[in-house]
Amino acid sequence: MFDQYLVTGATGFLGRAVAEELVRRRAQVHALVLRDDPYIHLLPKEVHTVIGDVCVESSLTDFFADADSRTCVIHCAGIVSVASRPGSKLYQVNVGGTWRVLRQCMEHNVGKMVYVSSVHAIPEKSKDCIITEDCEFSPGLVDGDYAKSKATATELVFDAAERGLNASIVFPSGIIGPGDIQGGSFTSMAKSFLRGKLPFAVRGGYDFVDVRDVAKGILDCSENGEPGKGYILSGHYVTIRKMLQLVGKTAKRKYRPICLPLGFAKLAAPYYERRSLKKRKPLFFTPYSVAVLASNGQFSHAAASECFAYHPRPVKDTLRDMTAWLLEQRRKDEV
Repeated sequence: MFDQYLVTGATGFLGRAVAEELVRRRAQVHALVLRDDPYIHLLPKEVHTVIGDVCVESSLTDFFADADSRTCVIHCAGIVSVASRPGSKLYQVNVGGTWRVLRQCMEHNVGKMVYVSSVHAIPEKSKDCIITEDCEFSPGLVDGDYAKSKATATELVFDAAERGLNASIVFPSGIIGPGDIQGGSFTSMAKSFLRGKLPFAVRGGYDFVDVRDVAKGILDCSENGEPGKGYILSGHYVTIRKMLQLVGKTAKRKYRPICLPLGFAKLAAPYYERRSLKKRKPLFFTPYSVAVLASNGQFSHAAASECFAYHPRPVKDTLRDMTAWLLEQRRKDEV
């Protein structure tokens, strides 16, 4: 364990899980949070919060004021988007923010830096191949703005590691689980499903992993991950149809949406995205999300399992806990 941990993006779905796991391990945690962050109250009371923004250099100077070789930095801050046009903020945070955090890490000679990238940063292989971390990282090798931003940031971290920074990278797959207050893509889909307002879903699937397993994997990587190495933190491949069946089983729902063929879904996705944006609804059915469900979702976490005993739980357990949490949240909202 390090003397202190600096966590960016600490009020996000994954960042909060990391902070909670650190508190359970009785670590000293400092969290960088945006001013007026609506989720700051969800952090454990033991976490020391520092107001700041990865896009503002002066606030990072304050955040890193006491950082030294006994400090571990866990960089979770980032924007996740399946939008066709996510906007310039995506690159400002995912790339510019990572560059600023790296600069502070090197200036303060921190003991360890763990960057949370994404499997989307890894170039896709044909569907008969298992995807590993052993590849070249470049925005030109991946599709979509989100993937390109994470690939660019990943390059920056590997470059810093070559210059001497003790940095490791983790590549989570699709993160799901209880506690997703902000509402990621599948969480938004599951909410609509539980309300009986999901008329259709999409055939296809992907690799999904429990947020709690990713948080634990990140901390284990901070202790045992090798400098300049990347580790996929994947879970299990599962179809959207199967996921909704498992959610329905836990919630005792007989409702079953129609699963559209991928070809039809690709045609319908642009319209549905425009409709969701117009009505200001969460995005989960977009051309990018459909492309992901049609892509190769076979990832190997063998490197993480070998290096720091990473073992994700069964997806049915994650969906059971996630559904119970969603039903409890709904009950609270109705009170």
